[in-house]
Amino acid sequence: MADVPFPAQFFQRIDESDDADFYRVARFVTHIDDATIFALTTAYRELVPAGAAVLDLMSSWVSHLPEDVAYSRVTGQGMNRDELEQNPRLTERLVHDLNLCPELPFADETFDAVLNAVSVQYLTRPLEVFASVRRVLRPGGLAIVAISHRMFPTKAVAAWHALATADRPHLVRAYFEHSGGWETPSVLDRSPAGADPLWVICARRPAR
Repeated sequence: MADVPFPAQFFQRIDESDDADFYRVARFVTHIDDATIFALTTAYRELVPAGAAVLDLMSSWVSHLPEDVAYSRVTGQGMNRDELEQNPRLTERLVHDLNLCPELPFADETFDAVLNAVSVQYLTRPLEVFASVRRVLRPGGLAIVAISHRMFPTKAVAAWHALATADRPHLVRAYFEHSGGWETPSVLDRSPAGADPLWVICARRPAR
């Protein structure tokens, strides 16, 4: 990583107990409303090409990928085995705690796209995770982080609580910038009228 610009207290949480205990019980719920889910699926349709090898970070029982697009593989990493097993888009499932071990257990240059949908606020070591995401992306591959305004408040990091909703995309962009090795991130406002907000922050690993 290029540098470590954030003080440790930025990533403290109200509940510092074992995340495995918090996520032990499956939660078959969605965290954004239907219009915003549609907007996220539309963004994925535009940004993730058919046939891509996809990694869905911090996944659950739904990945919001378009149902009519085929991918070569969709690997889901999450914290609850039951939720991952109920996700029909996944071809591979991995229970792995990124806060305990931010290094992804995949070979270099494995994936064409890495997704994170409305979960980045729970990362306590985001720069390490983003650096690992870059490592497992193929040259030219794209990382896509989607955020909204809902959260489990006791598990979200202090920096997320401290920022206004509209300022949080800039924090995610800073994660890309300070983890190093990315092309300039872009922030897309895909918020549907009258629905939950949606920002999609993207950055590409440079092509060779």
